[in-house]
Amino acid sequence: MNISFEKTFDNLITAVLVLNTRFEVQYANQATLSFLKTGRKQLYGNIVDDFVLFSSLDKTRFRAALEHHENFSENEVELCLLDESILLFDIGVTYIINEEQDLLLIEAKHIDQQKRISKENQQAAQQHAAKELVRGLAHEIKNPLGGIRGAAQLLAMELSSPEKKEYTQMIIKQSDRLRELVDRLLGPNSLPQFTWQNIHIPIEAVFQLVKLDNHYNINIVRDYDPSIPDVYIDANMIQQAVLNIVKNAMQALHDAQSKLPKIKIKTRVARHQVILGKKVPLCAVIYIYDNGPGVPKALRDTLFYPMVSSKQSGSGLGLSIAQTLIEHHNGKIELESRKGRTEFAIFLPITKHGETA
Repeated sequence: MNISFEKTFDNLITAVLVLNTRFEVQYANQATLSFLKTGRKQLYGNIVDDFVLFSSLDKTRFRAALEHHENFSENEVELCLLDESILLFDIGVTYIINEEQDLLLIEAKHIDQQKRISKENQQAAQQHAAKELVRGLAHEIKNPLGGIRGAAQLLAMELSSPEKKEYTQMIIKQSDRLRELVDRLLGPNSLPQFTWQNIHIPIEAVFQLVKLDNHYNINIVRDYDPSIPDVYIDANMIQQAVLNIVKNAMQALHDAQSKLPKIKIKTRVARHQVILGKKVPLCAVIYIYDNGPGVPKALRDTLFYPMVSSKQSGSGLGLSIAQTLIEHHNGKIELESRKGRTEFAIFLPITKHGETA
């Protein structure tokens, strides 16, 4: 039986790539071509770095494998491609010799989907528990606050000294501040008003708002896909969610005093997504990028929790509220972050008229 190994490799779901000592591509199977979004003519003979913007795997590991004739593997390696998409791989590197030429055989298994589904389910359960805890505490705080404020008002009526009345006014003012904070913790108290809308209408409203309030001179860029069909949304809620994320990015850029600060708002269509365990055939995606310092690794898993913030002056409610608003639309928010690039992606199911997500 004659076996064509090239055809066999092309049928693998694992990406296979062969590099020489100059890191020039000698071979790539079909899976590699698919995720790099290129062809063999464009790829062969060129340095692999020309097709990858960033890798979390140190290049010295590859040089050491060539020098010492060693093999190694690495899990959950991030690759940022030319189109700025970030993919996650488990990678195995094998040193081989072919016709007296030193080569590296790289096998890369794409794990984004299964990893994200597992992480999404885990985080959703944790965030739900955290929100329920915060809501319970908020209600417990809210009830006595009304009594404290009322007692302070009655006490003020009985006092004749202006100095003593200042104390009661302070109690009333701080009670009102706490009540406002509690209301924000409890989240939106109105039901969504869904209509069929062009997704770019609320996004453009956000752009106009931040353009007028851009005290940090941040370059804000738009990249819209006009082919996205209308979606069934509450435009005000989507506007608020996007605004919260954009303002969060602006504050992060300002706090880090980033050089040439930039925010990019991009819309695209994504197919075959899984949102909270449910397969969604088609989604509108709102990407919000910034070139700031990135989200601290210790906060990434809890960033959407109420009262969690990477900013010294932040309340930690903006992202939590944004997530709640998107959940009203049966959507989700994903975060990818590294130094120099943070990406929030808002996924909103696209349905046909008369259907619900």
